[in-house]
Amino acid sequence: MATTWKTKWGPRRVRKDPPTLEEALFAAESLTDDPAQRIEIAASLSGAPIEEVKALATKQANMARGRSTVVAGRNRAVVVEYKRPRTIRAPSSARR
Repeated sequence: MATTWKTKWGPRRVRKDPPTLEEALFAAESLTDDPAQRIEIAASLSGAPIEEVKALATKQANMARGRSTVVAGRNRAVVVEYKRPRTIRAPSSARR
């Protein structure tokens, strides 16, 4: 499909924005543990030179050293109890 096409409401365009360096580094973190591969992945995603990505990656790594990590622990059990709604029955003498 082309980036511009015509509809009955007028021309439509698709805007293609590459991710920012921070977004690309964040995405690369979830793909690999190797810092060199993270830098290459982020550079290819954002289209930025590797040196620029490397500088930002070292800057973020220094800031992340004080950040705590979340460790997966025991899952909590969830118990759902269902109570039937109370239905009020009329006395048998009132039905007549």
